[in-house]
Amino acid sequence: MTAAVLAWYRDMGVDEAVGDAPTDWFAVSARPPEPAPRRPARPDPAPRPTRPPTPLPETRPPAATASPDEAVMDARERARGAATLETLRETLASFDGCPLKATAKNLCMARGSADASIMFIGEAPGRDEDLQGQPFVGRAGRLLDKMLTAIALDEATAYITNVVYWRPPGNRTPTPQEVQACAPFLDRQIELVDPEILVFLGGAAAKQMLNTTEGIMRLRGKWRTLQAGTKERRAMATLHPAYLLRNPSAKRLAWRDFRAIRSALDGA
Repeated sequence: MTAAVLAWYRDMGVDEAVGDAPTDWFAVSARPPEPAPRRPARPDPAPRPTRPPTPLPETRPPAATASPDEAVMDARERARGAATLETLRETLASFDGCPLKATAKNLCMARGSADASIMFIGEAPGRDEDLQGQPFVGRAGRLLDKMLTAIALDEATAYITNVVYWRPPGNRTPTPQEVQACAPFLDRQIELVDPEILVFLGGAAAKQMLNTTEGIMRLRGKWRTLQAGTKERRAMATLHPAYLLRNPSAKRLAWRDFRAIRSALDGA
C-alpha cells in the first residue's frame, strides 16, 4: 500500500515529502489575497479636432407653375407685342407656358416664305422636325413637298407651320391645354404672314382651327370662310401627309383638294 502511494506521488510530480522549514498552511489560507498590481494609467488622448457643421444646401420653394388660363393670357400679351415674324420667333423661344417645351429639343416655328399667299397648318412637329427645328421635314414633309410641287408651289411661295410649336412626347396628339397655350402665337403668325388662303393638314389642325368636332373626311375639300387675325380668309381642310403614307389609296382625295387649292390661287 505504501509503495502504491509513493508511486502515485512520483507520477504527480512530488519529489520531496518534507521541506526544509515547516509551513503553517492554516495561517497562509487565512491571509487576505494580495492586490493585483495596478497598471499605469494611460494618458488622456488628445482631443480630436472638430469640424464645423456642414451647412445644408439652401432649399427654395419650387417656382409656381402658371395655370392654363395664366399661360394663355401671357401668350396673348407676348404675341401682341411681336411686330415681325423674327420677333415672334424670339418671343416663342422665351415662352415657357406650353408644357411641350420641357420635353422637346427644338422650337419648330415655320419654314417657307413670309410673303406667301397660302399658309399650310399641320398638327405638331415629329421626331425629325424636333431634331432639325423646322416643321414637315421628315417623311410626311417630303411627301408634302411633292404635293406642293404638283401644284407649282414650294418654300418660296408657301408658308408651313403647325398648331403647336414643340414635339409632343411619343408623337401623341397635343392636349387642349398645349394647343391653347400656342394659339395666340399662331393667330399672330397668321396676321404677320397675311395669307389669302389657309390649308389645314389633318383632322387635329382642322378641328382646332375650325372649332368643330367633325372628322377630317367630312371636313376635307370644302371651302370655308374663317376669321383669322384681323380679317376673313378662305380656308380648306385636307388629309395629312402622314395619313397618306399609311393609306396611299387616299391620295386621290388629297389630289382633288390640292387641285381646288391651285384653282383658288389662280383666281378661278
